[in-house]
Amino acid sequence: MTSVWLHRPSLLHLALFGVTYVLAAGFAQLLAIVPGTGISIWPPSGLFVATLILATPPSWPWWVLAGSLGEFSANVLWFHNPLPVAVLIYTGNALEAMVGAWLVKRTCGRPVRMETVQEVVALIVMGAGAAPIISATMGSATLAWFGMQPFTRAWPLWWIGDATGVLIVAPLALVVFQSWRGDARLSAARWTEAGILGMIFLAVAGLSLSGYLPFAYIIMPPLLWAAVRFEFKGAVITLALLALITAAFTVSGVSQFAGDPESQRHKQIMLQLFLVISAFSALIVAAISRQYQRALLTLRESERQLQQLIDAVPTLIWCATPEGVPCYLNKRAMDVIGATVKDLLAPDGSRSLTIVHPEDRDAAEKAYAHAFETGEPLLWRYRQRRANGPHRWVESRAEALRDETGAIVQWYGVSVDIEDMMKAQEALRERERELSQLVEMVPVHIRRLTPEGNPTFFNKRLLDFFGLDSVSELDKPGLSRLTAAIEALVHPEDAGKLLATVHKAVATGEPFSLKYRMLHADGTYRWVDGRGEAVRDEHGEIVQWYAVSLDIDDQVRSREELSLAQENLAIASRAASLAELSASIAHEVNQPLTAVVANSLACQRWLSAEPPHLEKAQKTLGLIVRAANSATDIVRHTRALFRRTASTRTSTMPASVITEAHNLMAEEAARRRVRVTADVERDLPPVSLDRVQIQQVLINLLRNGMDAVEAITGDRTIGIRMRRLGGVVQTEISDHGPGIEHPEKVFEPFFTTKAHGMGMGLAICRSIVESHGGRLWAEANEPQGAIFIFTLPIEGAPAS
Repeated sequence: MTSVWLHRPSLLHLALFGVTYVLAAGFAQLLAIVPGTGISIWPPSGLFVATLILATPPSWPWWVLAGSLGEFSANVLWFHNPLPVAVLIYTGNALEAMVGAWLVKRTCGRPVRMETVQEVVALIVMGAGAAPIISATMGSATLAWFGMQPFTRAWPLWWIGDATGVLIVAPLALVVFQSWRGDARLSAARWTEAGILGMIFLAVAGLSLSGYLPFAYIIMPPLLWAAVRFEFKGAVITLALLALITAAFTVSGVSQFAGDPESQRHKQIMLQLFLVISAFSALIVAAISRQYQRALLTLRESERQLQQLIDAVPTLIWCATPEGVPCYLNKRAMDVIGATVKDLLAPDGSRSLTIVHPEDRDAAEKAYAHAFETGEPLLWRYRQRRANGPHRWVESRAEALRDETGAIVQWYGVSVDIEDMMKAQEALRERERELSQLVEMVPVHIRRLTPEGNPTFFNKRLLDFFGLDSVSELDKPGLSRLTAAIEALVHPEDAGKLLATVHKAVATGEPFSLKYRMLHADGTYRWVDGRGEAVRDEHGEIVQWYAVSLDIDDQVRSREELSLAQENLAIASRAASLAELSASIAHEVNQPLTAVVANSLACQRWLSAEPPHLEKAQKTLGLIVRAANSATDIVRHTRALFRRTASTRTSTMPASVITEAHNLMAEEAARRRVRVTADVERDLPPVSLDRVQIQQVLINLLRNGMDAVEAITGDRTIGIRMRRLGGVVQTEISDHGPGIEHPEKVFEPFFTTKAHGMGMGLAICRSIVESHGGRLWAEANEPQGAIFIFTLPIEGAPAS
């Protein structure tokens, strides 16, 4: 119920339907020319069927309700049937309308617009043929039941009356309700034609139906004319006019279908058949005309779209007769070349190639003539004139259209602009030329090999190297080109290794690299560095190999000369090392010997005194012995250092080494008026060292400090500081002398800033410290002077 209520039509539409139903019933009453039947044409049936066809099924109950009101009103006004009779008759009418509408919509399968033959046939067969059977059966049975008329007498007239109403009124209603606004307005010519047709139709209808013309069906030509020219609108209007004129003449008694009471029943049947045949013919012809017009419009639309496609496609399309004479150009062709078909024709009617560049015209004419004479497809490239610019390259293709006998009907061709492609190809060719020149001129030997390793290409530089004109000169019967080339062009000592290397690379696909000797055109062998790598396709398959070889003969010879020079340098270096060793020994031994001489002179003075100072002399002799032993130890340890023999190292407390060095230098410091201070951190861990060598380092650094402060006035102080830093013991010897200009250079052998120095002391000290796993370097002291710092690793801890 909710669905029915939601689909309720507007009250205005329901009211209009009811009023029209009543008027249509009144019109039917006017045509009741057979006494006792009440109807000859029943227009409400056509109105009812058309309404339900247009309405949605859920709204049908409302239309049935409105129809019942119209039916009962008409019964009161016109028919005066008992209420049970009126109810039963309307039930048959309503069932007829619903079944007819359902059958028509079911058969068409889409909204009915009366535009196809299928829709017209469905309306005729289902709506006007099958559906009225229900109404005729129920109405005739009702009349027979109530004793008003026999069933067999009433049923034919009832059925034909309803069918006629459906055929005349339903199409009119459908066109008026649905299709009238959709069509374009008529032109003046069409209005004129409609007026002439209307006058002819009215004249023929009046003459034929009034009895002046003996044959009523003479109305068919103008009726069909209206159906053909104006389709359904013309058909339904003329049918409605025909029904009205027929009714008017029949009611007035002047029609061919009016007569005496004995023949009136037969006349009424003939009237109904006349209207049925007229409606059937007009509707079928209108449907055929409409379908033809729609097909014609579809064809024209297809032609328009095809023409738009041909004009829009970015190519020049042309047609020619079987003799090759141009007969069509698409719009783009005319716009591009600035010419029409007439411009492509010579005065004698033959083809003219004026749009072709003069340099290409003769060749193009021969190509066209050959194609048109032989019927073979045409393919030719030439330069074509443009309407707004210079000639451009195009590619023309044409093929012949043949009939079923193989005769040529027409030629169809296209001309595609290939100017950009031609420029790209020219650029590609230029690029290929540049690449070829690059390959030929690059100072590298380039070769191309097959996937099996056989050479197929040598660049010009490689051919000139071998003295060959072509790689094919290497071919030998029974040998692959690779084997023949290696045997002929590679040094015998390198040939086997090169062949094995290439075979391995071919088998594995891995790059290869090898240095070998190749035979030059002058008969000499030259060293080359050869490398090769495979080129693969998108599937990883090897397509070919490319290999290069670079002449390295000059580099090889240069390396040989360099090797010889290095050997000579090594001999000179060993001689220099021997001199350096001698100088270092002399430098280190010179210091204790100087002490021996000085102490000997002192001892001599103590013994020459009166009386002799034996105690002091004895003490001085002890110093002489110690200095002599020190010289012996220096010689022994220096020899061990330079011979890289193992030195004697023991676990030693570093503070004791400082104390011994300080005591050894105490007298010299006092003599040179230099004060030596020591700052040694407590509980320093033991260090593995050679006591004599580390003392030698300390003494050298202290003596250098004394030399630095000798020229200054004031306090001459040398500081010694020893402390632990991480895994090392660091010792610092500082002075306030003039400082060092080149802190790193002073450690180089034979570099000295002293007038009589040898430049070996600091070099030897660094060698000793580094042999212990430590470091020795120099820094600037603040505010002036220098600091020499060295580190020694603590036992069991890594040096930092």
